[in-house]
Amino acid sequence: MHLAIVAATGATGRHVLEQALAAGHDATAVVRTPGKLTADVRSVKADLADPDPAALAAALRGVDAVVSALGATSKAEAGVTTRGTRALVEAMREAGTERLVVLSAAPIGTVPTPVRPDKPRYDPGDGWLMRRASSVVKRILRVHYADLAAMEDLVRDSGLDWTIVRPPRLTDKPATGRYRTAVGHQPRNGWLIGRADLADAMLRAAADDSAIRQVLGVAY
Repeated sequence: MHLAIVAATGATGRHVLEQALAAGHDATAVVRTPGKLTADVRSVKADLADPDPAALAAALRGVDAVVSALGATSKAEAGVTTRGTRALVEAMREAGTERLVVLSAAPIGTVPTPVRPDKPRYDPGDGWLMRRASSVVKRILRVHYADLAAMEDLVRDSGLDWTIVRPPRLTDKPATGRYRTAVGHQPRNGWLIGRADLADAMLRAAADDSAIRQVLGVAY
């Protein structure tokens, strides 16, 4: 496949790029700072905090799927995921590219939004202890999670062939290939996943038609 990998120099995106190239895929890296790329790969410079959908559309023509690891890395960046993903959706429509895989977070299935105010209070995969922990984390990261929840809304309503991937707490554990996925909720008591295994799950989803218009929980 020819993949466009968004935020390909980020903590998760670099794993997506490395694994895509190792698997023999063609790749275009959509990044704010191409100089940070360590792989010899076609790149497109794009600041998704202040995106240009027309320029993105030119970069996405002929791409089979877009895999986005875009996410805020600080409180000051909150909102970048929604703004950047909105630009990606517009660019994909213009380019005629339909397949989109985006990175979200495990608690977002329980974060209400004006568009979807009636979300469940708890995820079916959460045990008692995880429910308590999730409540605390959602208060601490409420700005980030509001951004991700809004991003999920626009992806769901985009008309594209989307997949939303929701991991729990991320680690830098080397790839194991041994992780669980669940459709529409989190794997039971799944507390952690390594970024390398998360990248594997996202790439597999991009090639899996059964994952289209599904939310995938992923965890060890």
